[in-house]
Amino acid sequence: MLTMGVVRGISYGLFGPPEDFGAAARDLNARLIRAYVYWHQVEPTPGEYDWTVVDRLLAQVGGWGRLWVTVCSSSPWATRTATTFLPPSPPLDPEAYGRFVAALVDRARQHVEYWQCENEPSNTGLLWAGSAEEYASLLETFAAAVRSVPGAGHIVLGGIGYDALSTEADSEQWEFFDTVCSTVPDAFDVADVHLYDDPRRIPAHVAAIRDLLTRNACDQPLVVGEFGGPTILGFPEAEHALQTAMLSALSGGPDGPGGESPDRRAMRALYDRLEGLPPELQQFLDGCPPEVASRRDRIACREVVTRALFALAEGVPLACWWDLAPEVPGYSDPYNMLGLVSARLALLDFRGDPPELVDAQPAAATFRMLAAALRGAIAVERITLGDRGDVHAFTVVFPDGSDKAVQVLWRDAGAFEGDADAREAFEWQWVHDGLHVANAFAEAVPMPAWNHGRLAVPLTATPILLSSTPLLTVG
Repeated sequence: MLTMGVVRGISYGLFGPPEDFGAAARDLNARLIRAYVYWHQVEPTPGEYDWTVVDRLLAQVGGWGRLWVTVCSSSPWATRTATTFLPPSPPLDPEAYGRFVAALVDRARQHVEYWQCENEPSNTGLLWAGSAEEYASLLETFAAAVRSVPGAGHIVLGGIGYDALSTEADSEQWEFFDTVCSTVPDAFDVADVHLYDDPRRIPAHVAAIRDLLTRNACDQPLVVGEFGGPTILGFPEAEHALQTAMLSALSGGPDGPGGESPDRRAMRALYDRLEGLPPELQQFLDGCPPEVASRRDRIACREVVTRALFALAEGVPLACWWDLAPEVPGYSDPYNMLGLVSARLALLDFRGDPPELVDAQPAAATFRMLAAALRGAIAVERITLGDRGDVHAFTVVFPDGSDKAVQVLWRDAGAFEGDADAREAFEWQWVHDGLHVANAFAEAVPMPAWNHGRLAVPLTATPILLSSTPLLTVG
């Protein structure tokens, strides 16, 4: 079965008390939650286990969902680089690390479907403080510990992210994964890809990772541990403006007044000239013009659908949206450069006192609708339309005997151009009983009664969903 999941950030219970998010995630129709657990959260001192955060995490999916746990080796006492957050590093005692992993898996195995060893380890210095060989050794120890526990879930290779996907096949990042896959090809069951740049590049990214696996005699399947958009990675104009700001900030030396880092100086410079920035970059900054913010929200709704279907149509059975909500309630830092990639992708936000998770942006309703539409599906397939290469069409495959049918169509366009795209009355065949139509904004679309199965679909860059069952109800 296909599964739509969401990521609960990278710091559950790390910078504040672990909150209850399970009901809100379930309301989104997600069926899997990806979350992080750090070594020091479980074993703050040698041999002494604290299950507070883990048990609270397990309770979030009790009775309705499953977990994907990304395990980070971060520890102030057990690893080469002492830390409670990032970057994790090799353990001083691999046997101690193995005992920790086995204890964690034993505690949580009834709720966890995927166990991942670190995240995007090729992003060295930021997300892994070690070499490819050291990560391969860690992964081998991790796999042995997971497999020592009967009934444990699948082992996931650390995610392959934009640091690799944006480079050529012979780059250091791809060589990192070549080293890992060739050294310990049997130490993982599933490979993981993270998809943040132009959605139309997703098929090529999936093909590149399958090529990585094939050339190292690996045949593991692929899942999507993170996808989301829009991000700055999909807009060359925005990336160029950011690079210009960074170069200017770096020209002032490594630290500014008060020891401020170059990236924060660059962000301040961007805000100082917000009105003169290209809208492709404005959309990722606080206080951008309302019309730009509205366009960004519409792009996000589109990309929930387009990214998911591009990936699922490549034979990927699981896709997890980044992300569910901000790391902690009430936190805001406009000068954090990482916010340009991820700060506006959260589907929910904390509101009220005590804070509760509620929809933060229109994309939450889109995710809720799409996840319900895909419930029970076993595959997504592309529909070839002859000379209409500008039209993307997909059919969702359900098991034999199911009376559910879903098809999705949209016309190709750049993200910003999509808002100006004129409608086309696109003739389409619909042969199923019942017809319910909605767009990617989770809005019902009026559709005239069809004649012998022929429809005039109002085709634009915004995906249109056709379904034999209602689309705008919580599944």
